[in-house]
Amino acid sequence: MTKHHAKETPRAAAILARFLSSEAAGGLVLMGAALAALIVANSPLSQTYFEALRSVWLGMSIEHWVNDGLMAIFFLMVGLEIKREVLAGGLSTWGQRALPGFGALGGMLVPALIYVAINWGNPQTLSGWAIPAATDIAFALGVLSLLGKRVPTSLKVFLAALAIIDDLGAVVIIAFFYTSGLSMPMLLASLATLLVLIAMNRLGVKRLFPYLLFGGVLWFFVLQSGVHATLAGVAVALCIPMGRPEEEARSPLLFLEEKLHLWVAFMVVPIFGFANAGVSLSGISLANLVDPVPLGVALGLLLGKQIGVFLLAALAIRLGLAKLPQGSSWLQLYGVALLCGIGFTMSLFIGNLAFAGSAHLIDEVKVGVLIGSILAAIGGVLVLRRGGVVR
Repeated sequence: MTKHHAKETPRAAAILARFLSSEAAGGLVLMGAALAALIVANSPLSQTYFEALRSVWLGMSIEHWVNDGLMAIFFLMVGLEIKREVLAGGLSTWGQRALPGFGALGGMLVPALIYVAINWGNPQTLSGWAIPAATDIAFALGVLSLLGKRVPTSLKVFLAALAIIDDLGAVVIIAFFYTSGLSMPMLLASLATLLVLIAMNRLGVKRLFPYLLFGGVLWFFVLQSGVHATLAGVAVALCIPMGRPEEEARSPLLFLEEKLHLWVAFMVVPIFGFANAGVSLSGISLANLVDPVPLGVALGLLLGKQIGVFLLAALAIRLGLAKLPQGSSWLQLYGVALLCGIGFTMSLFIGNLAFAGSAHLIDEVKVGVLIGSILAAIGGVLVLRRGGVVR
């Protein structure tokens, strides 16, 4: 919809720098929100916590509003990041896309294969194959921020680009594999609204209000259609114009992304984390940890991510399609591959879709995600601390 930019624009570069810092700080807030949810869910306040999530407001439960409504803003942000990076950022050329692209591909395939291998023969749990396939960029960058100058900026950019491609893969997976009970009238209404948004882009409409107005309409139609409502956020983002490099001061996309960053990092994602990380551990024993779902999710994140990301990234480098990030070592690249096993936000989100209606399996997903993500974070930190300080 907009011609590719040959070089990263100054404002896009500044947004990327703020993105890395705000996502890192937001990741720390997300950790606090997840910990708070775990504490509350296993305290005398647990009944109040779960009843509040189930309480209904305007026809939907609070949990539903968080997962389908508030997270649509998160997916809007994801869409803006993807479009900006492809048009004017670190993914604007095929050379820049090669290393994070190969890493993301391996990081989606291998975890899914590990989960499938563990859950083979069980149709009910097999549908969760995509749960360990996503990386939580806020959480991962938050952990990286704790290491300071031990990690070169080039590796942080690599992780951010990989996670953005990873998010795009998750969006495609949700659209094709976690959609059911389609309503054709609502799908047609969604398509008509999307065509209006595309037409506005093609006609050069630069004001944000019409895009956000029709975006709200699109969200409602998609919600009613059976396709997951959060995908409307991505669709709206891809229709918002970025403009030419010389017009970046008036770019609707860059302006909206700038305004949304802090809200998403410090409100939307932490609220989602608090609403979804709470799991009562009272009925969970050590034996439950080796049940197919938590085991498949935990091993998919811990082993699948590091194997898939590192091997495919190394393959791209060995084939001459990409280079090792500037100022980094193979050990540091492996450490970042380990951190990719932090799959908190998107993994919990996909888990809710895969096992909708089964509170027991969703709780098992939460346990697997928490264990896999915590172990991946610890492993990544230990490896990166041995990687040496970058001067």
